[in-house]
Amino acid sequence: MGLFGEVGSVLATHKKRVREGESYSGFRDALEEEFGDSLWYFVALCRRVGVDVGSLESPEVSSVEGSDDALVALGSAAAALLECRSAQGETARALESFWQSYHASLQACGLGLPQVVETNLQKIRGRFAEPNYDALPTFDRQFPEGERLPARFSVHVRELEEGRSGLWWEGEALGDPLDDNIEDEDGYRFHDVFHLAFAAILHWSPVCRALMGRKRKSVASVDRTQDGGRAIAVEEGLSVWLFSYAKEMAFFEGQESLSFDVLKTVSQFVRGYEVEQCPLRLWERAILEGYSVFRSLRARGSGVVVGDRLRRGVEFRSS
Repeated sequence: MGLFGEVGSVLATHKKRVREGESYSGFRDALEEEFGDSLWYFVALCRRVGVDVGSLESPEVSSVEGSDDALVALGSAAAALLECRSAQGETARALESFWQSYHASLQACGLGLPQVVETNLQKIRGRFAEPNYDALPTFDRQFPEGERLPARFSVHVRELEEGRSGLWWEGEALGDPLDDNIEDEDGYRFHDVFHLAFAAILHWSPVCRALMGRKRKSVASVDRTQDGGRAIAVEEGLSVWLFSYAKEMAFFEGQESLSFDVLKTVSQFVRGYEVEQCPLRLWERAILEGYSVFRSLRARGSGVVVGDRLRRGVEFRSS
């Protein structure tokens, strides 16, 4: 079913290209990703039923089919696999047929198998492999001390009147007091904890740089493109979207991982900004740790958010 779903995504991506035409500028990258995900499920299926992928014949496609015809054939080959149950010979033949259709579809769409494989491997490593923390970017190591996010910080969150809350760092207020700005109070007034988690774990937060006076003004292009108003809006927009999703998921309580779709949307949000260098696994950690602190703040109303960039972590302490 996973393979069938991913093949469906290949077809849906092609459909969008037909519908949108040349305006769908990200078509090739999207199609390459969907073909890679299909390949991942295909290899997993072969391993599950004991078929060596290397033993499957890779055809030399002499004449390239039209992409419509090739992709319809690929969908049919995936559907045929759904009909297989226990007959080993039947399954092997269906896998062989799918593999042939897969190669024909790649060629019809102008894609190469090596690049599809490499792109998918990079994606899987970024999502599932524990990152090499020594090799992760810091984004401000080369800047003067006053333009770096603090290596460690303790930000006090205090309840104020009329359902508002405020932040204090080193005795100074950070920004303006916030409320939930919604009829059904949900704790969004504590959302700055997410920016603090991004700062500690990803070493990225245009919002925190602005609040703490740590914008990298010594390099005008960095100040304008990475720390400016648009970057701040991107981070705030990402936080709002994540919050809407998390609200339907009990704010991730009891979850130890996030769905790939959520993390892919996060990566789309920050495309073009320095933080896109951070692997999805690190984003997952920043989001889950941030929401762990958020749940504690929401339950207690006040406390201290402690961030440590050196160990890339954030935690809650009672005030």
